Amino acid sequence: MTQNEKAARKKKIMHVVMWIVLLVLFLCFVAPFILVIINVFKTKGDITSNPLALVGEHGFTTKNFPEAMKKMNFWLVFANSAIITISATILTIIISAMASFVIVRNQKWKACALLFAAMVASMVIPFQVLMVPLVSVYGGTLGVLNHRLTLILMHVGFSVSMATFMFHGAIHTNIPLELEEAAYIDGCTRWQTFWKIVFPLLKPTIATVAIIDAMAFWNDYLLPSLVLTKKNLYTIPIATQAFYGTYSTDIGLVMAALLLAMLPILILYVFLQKYIVEGVTSGAVKG
Repeated sequence: MTQNEKAARKKKIMHVVMWIVLLVLFLCFVAPFILVIINVFKTKGDITSNPLALVGEHGFTTKNFPEAMKKMNFWLVFANSAIITISATILTIIISAMASFVIVRNQKWKACALLFAAMVASMVIPFQVLMVPLVSVYGGTLGVLNHRLTLILMHVGFSVSMATFMFHGAIHTNIPLELEEAAYIDGCTRWQTFWKIVFPLLKPTIATVAIIDAMAFWNDYLLPSLVLTKKNLYTIPIATQAFYGTYSTDIGLVMAALLLAMLPILILYVFLQKYIVEGVTSGAVKG
């Protein structure tokens, strides 16, 4: 066997090993989701007795979905989650993109450098450090809890630093200053230049920020549970607590509720996934 044949054989073996490792990792990540799909169509007894069986002893059932939707008041909590998630995501994208544009194009200003440094530094502060003062100030002093707008603005405040960091890298790396100068020569104002030239070129980063923040807002339990205590304002993660009893839990209803909660994010990911990798790496290397 020649040296080239040995190298080709070794490369082929490494390729097979890599695919086996990736397949194992894929199964580890997907296994919980598969278990949810399998068990959501079983009765509570069948899930408890044999959760790994494809079909339970009592057969295939879809009763978990209507019962879960009725018990958690699904359409109301779905609307609450949708309003909060969409509003907070759009505000985060707009504010972060504009702030990044100003910071990148005015790097000589000390105020911009200090603002960006403060945003980056704030990313390492755990939310748990702030949640007690948040409830104390906004609830006890200002009395603005139990409002969707309060939760939306809090979501924006906690997520705008990371989004600004991502947009900063994308603008600094991928958008030449010459494009903006050409727009100014053609008579565009700074505002028009941002919306007509810069913002459309940020689509990959916008998609990445949208899917990351939308997923975080949609699945967040801790912050909404602190801000929203009225049942008519509950989001889906809070509403799923209705299925957990003191002495027993109907796992079938829980899985049905979780599957219904996952579907919007999965659909959003399918539509935006082609932009996500490009958006994450767009500001990674300086051009």
